[in-house]
Amino acid sequence: MIHPASEPADRAPNTVILVPGQVSLAQWRAIYEGGTPTLAGACGVAIAESAAAVARILARGVPVYGINTGFGKLASVRIAAEDLGTLQRRIVLSHAAGVGEPMPVPVARLMMALKLASLAQGASGVRPETVAMLESALALGLTPSIPCQGSVGASGDLAPLAHMTAAFIGTGDFLVGGHRVPALQALADAGLAPLVLGPKEGLALLNGTQFSTAYALAGLFEAEVAFQSALVTGALSTDAARGSDTPFDPRIHALRRHRGQIEVAQALRALMAGSAIRASHLEGDERVQDPYCLRCQPQVMGAILDLLRQAATTLETEACGVSDNPLIFSESDEALSGGNFHAEPVAFAADMIAMALCEIGSLAERRIAMLVDPALSGLPAFLTEHPGLNSGFMIPQVTAAALVAENRQSAMPASVDSIPTSANQEDHVSMAAHGARRLLRMAGNTRAIVAIELLCAAQGCDFYDTLRSSPRLEAVRAVTRAQVPHLDEDRYIHPDIESAIALVAAGALIQAVGEPALPAIGS
Repeated sequence: MIHPASEPADRAPNTVILVPGQVSLAQWRAIYEGGTPTLAGACGVAIAESAAAVARILARGVPVYGINTGFGKLASVRIAAEDLGTLQRRIVLSHAAGVGEPMPVPVARLMMALKLASLAQGASGVRPETVAMLESALALGLTPSIPCQGSVGASGDLAPLAHMTAAFIGTGDFLVGGHRVPALQALADAGLAPLVLGPKEGLALLNGTQFSTAYALAGLFEAEVAFQSALVTGALSTDAARGSDTPFDPRIHALRRHRGQIEVAQALRALMAGSAIRASHLEGDERVQDPYCLRCQPQVMGAILDLLRQAATTLETEACGVSDNPLIFSESDEALSGGNFHAEPVAFAADMIAMALCEIGSLAERRIAMLVDPALSGLPAFLTEHPGLNSGFMIPQVTAAALVAENRQSAMPASVDSIPTSANQEDHVSMAAHGARRLLRMAGNTRAIVAIELLCAAQGCDFYDTLRSSPRLEAVRAVTRAQVPHLDEDRYIHPDIESAIALVAAGALIQAVGEPALPAIGS
């Protein structure tokens, strides 16, 4: 199923053509959002040459790690030629030791696509039919059921990748159309025969950082949505509190020189441009300075943007690399054993994303707390016309505070928490899997905080009667009010929050403000 690099006219519009080593963040995002990856044809030759090199290495009869030896601490054990197929099958079965809930299907498919692009670079020694199995499963919607716990991020994400591979050889389960189906049955229903592994292939499929990288990329993509949405709610909160846009003046940020800070200030100015609320208090306002949660948005959110971009650069590089071991160099028929499976770069990137998510939510919660406090905002207490009889947004702020605390507890760097494994052969590990896997939960918490701010900021602006915010922010209010009406008196508020979360998750706030686009991690 390897295709030419150019896309035929009849190809499905959600097909993502992978040129191994040259895949962009936008393409990985497209796969995460449901696109179907398929390989460009140019990589077929490299795959075949790599497999032929393994055959030539075996023919020499010398021990080579991972091809005709045991694994890890058992690398000194020589395996007979007639047992090489059994060796590869058994490493898959023995390493499929994961526990916990199955990976979310979008993340599992992203992991499969990352492994596909890695194998297709012709440095892993797998046969074309093995690569074709992975590609076919992606095209047919066959997603192995993969327990999400059990990797320490070196020597590769062994347990989860073993579960992926086990399904291909007919052991375990696939998730098909939302249902768990035994692997042999799912393969047969799809017209596929179970994969019979050749020399080196089990190890090639198990070794690598694709589990950690897939979760980290998913966290990065969700963090970008939360970040951009928080810029919008931050601007709306500034108007709701009758805050000043003077701190967003470009001259201030040019002197600091940080790119992210400059771009965030520019975005905030654009979001608030034309606000009648802002114009109403340009003169005669006794307040000299706003709280930091308003005034320092460019400095905080700009630093977050720079951090996310740094993480994005690392993950884009990792996703385009080869993290197998040993690596096959077909031009010299060499199998070189190294440590590309060590996921330290991914661990650091995941830690950065975790810090960014934590701070996005922390700043947004401070704006919520400011809005519900009449001494700070000048608005009715807890944003309700009749405080006392009504509690208004008192407890949504408590919920936001609880989520901030949870994110803070989750944001401790995972990369500093190495633990030895495999009889001390693997004596330093990255913990990238832990660091990356927490990100989706943290992103969900952050979305909820931003959603609560959206409701509070929209409610605050409602109190200005005929005054309107900027055209862009009024578009956001209109989208919000189409789903959640003004809170006249206390009602069951949970559905309101859920509706607002759905708006944030769908990128509705980002779409509502239109052009110019908000700062992006890939820009």
